[in-house]
Amino acid sequence: MDVLFTLCGRAGSKGVKGKNARDFLDIPLVWYSMAGICLYIKKYIKPEDHVDIVLNTDSKDLMALVKQVNALNVSVFERDESLAGDRVPKVAVILDCLKRAKNLFHKEYDIVVDLDITSPLRTVQDIKNAIDKKASRNDVDVVYSVAPSRRNPYFNMVKEENGFFCKAIASNFTTRQEAPAFYDMNASIYAYSPKALETKEQSTFFNSNCDAVVMADTGILDIDSEEDYELMQIIASYLYENRENYQEVYKLAQSWM
Repeated sequence: MDVLFTLCGRAGSKGVKGKNARDFLDIPLVWYSMAGICLYIKKYIKPEDHVDIVLNTDSKDLMALVKQVNALNVSVFERDESLAGDRVPKVAVILDCLKRAKNLFHKEYDIVVDLDITSPLRTVQDIKNAIDKKASRNDVDVVYSVAPSRRNPYFNMVKEENGFFCKAIASNFTTRQEAPAFYDMNASIYAYSPKALETKEQSTFFNSNCDAVVMADTGILDIDSEEDYELMQIIASYLYENRENYQEVYKLAQSWM
């Protein structure tokens, strides 16, 4: 299997300034994703497999941080200005990675795996689960990671309508357990079909032909504010001290300091 791993992060960020190049528990944030890739290669890549890793960014600081790690060979693609805006869909950036990697490495990839830089709390098993599911399902365009939703539109989510608040979806359910299960897309892992990246409409990419792997909900927060950043580090400290599967990623990233 030929795998392309992508790490994508732009220099600008409205919520948290320069978050992609910041430290997280005194370790560069991007190193956690790199450690996950490194451990996946060590544990699961077979001699007949091939892996390439690329960083797509317009941040000089992020480029420098990635290049400090000698344990992993990451090719840096400087992001074109047309892909650096905050309204550019990430799928467009990942497609850019795929096109440039194919030209550089002369490879036709079986799968493209994007690890979000701002989601450091993933395990190697989470990465394996996403890749294994996509490899087993040629009929889906992407397998992405999700977490069980703490709210349910049939039960305890509401909307404002005609001057009143009501359930987001009208129902007779009296307990959350009775309602259909819902999940949050946690933006941590995406395992794409290269063909789908090249042919599918980007604005509606996730509306059809998708599958998912479930991750622990305690490990993921969207880092959209300084408060999110502080809270995530508190959760991370607990997980790194008490959960071996998270700890191995932390220890490897720490060893690169």
